[in-house]
Amino acid sequence: VQLQASGGGLVQAGGSLGLSCAASGRTSSKTAMGWFRQASGKEREFVAAISWSGHSTVYADSVKGRFTISRDNAKNTVYLQMNDLKPEDTAVYHCAVSRWYSGSSDKNDYRYWGQGTQVTVSS
Repeated sequence: VQLQASGGGLVQAGGSLGLSCAASGRTSSKTAMGWFRQASGKEREFVAAISWSGHSTVYADSVKGRFTISRDNAKNTVYLQMNDLKPEDTAVYHCAVSRWYSGSSDKNDYRYWGQGTQVTVSS
């Protein structure tokens, strides 16, 4: 499975960005997908996850109420809408495919990872 994330860029604090991640290859398994981010010099951290059906979502406390994860299984694509962005949201954002039907915040539950897209929020 290959993952290609897009939609990153530079935005001012308080602004919005939408990320997309398209999966290709052997995508027949019904698994959750997630977004993680890694700021320079820091560990990769969980952002959001969504179950295969899209009915269940999980968010990091730091993004609750500001970010929304969604998916379109017909397009093998997961999205992350980011509103009210803050400078501390600056990071490389990676999408990932889980081993399981339901999403989780544990990066060890994810087996395929995309290269990532840079999001920079200026103050």
